[in-house]
Amino acid sequence: MKRATLSIFLGLLVGVACAKGATAYEVDLESGWLWTGRADVRIPGNEGTRFSFTDDLDADSGAYVRARLGWRPRERYAVMLTLAPLEATARGRFEEEIRFADTVFPAGSAVKATYRFNNYRATYRYRWIEEARYYLHVGGTLFVRDAKVTVRSEADRDSDDDLGLVPLVSFALGWEAVPHVWLRMDGDALAAPQGRAIDILFSLDYEWNTAWETGIGYRVLDGGADNNSVYTFATFHHAALVLRYRW
Repeated sequence: MKRATLSIFLGLLVGVACAKGATAYEVDLESGWLWTGRADVRIPGNEGTRFSFTDDLDADSGAYVRARLGWRPRERYAVMLTLAPLEATARGRFEEEIRFADTVFPAGSAVKATYRFNNYRATYRYRWIEEARYYLHVGGTLFVRDAKVTVRSEADRDSDDDLGLVPLVSFALGWEAVPHVWLRMDGDALAAPQGRAIDILFSLDYEWNTAWETGIGYRVLDGGADNNSVYTFATFHHAALVLRYRW
């Protein structure tokens, strides 16, 4: 199922890149530094032991990268595909016995925990407001979540993975504060009683010309679910550098 989902996404990506008659293309490359604000896990959701990547272990930080390809077939319509891999790790010792998935890790176990949250997105947006110095775009995103939590010690190893499809509300707004300098907010989000997903970039961008743009910003990725199978809630912070090219 995972291979089929990734194949479909890559097929859409190639289709957009090879589409004929588009009025504009746009490629966003983003990289920077990622750190974990919160990552709480209890698996199974109704019987496992809850532990935290940040409170019970020492969470690592590191570089990240993500990419987005956009295509505007009509003046007010845009289609975008996003590839956003993410993996966070934490190390330390459990002070109490932890039951995770089908394994019990004894108190004092030295462990390494990994939280993978790769996601692939297909987004449609309508340019609701499009003026010379400000804009507002709204639409929807199909969010493919490829998540996996792994805990390993010298003696034991266990993991739990989840592949799901989630619909999100998509939006973007911007304001040209001074010539060529833009303040932007761009993201996808949705909340429900069972969980939430929020991914928003706040950035300060400079337009070098009609094709090239660079920016700096802050991205927050927050979300999780609470049910009988899984309890996972995480918040990841990103210090972002953005490179954008249009043609």
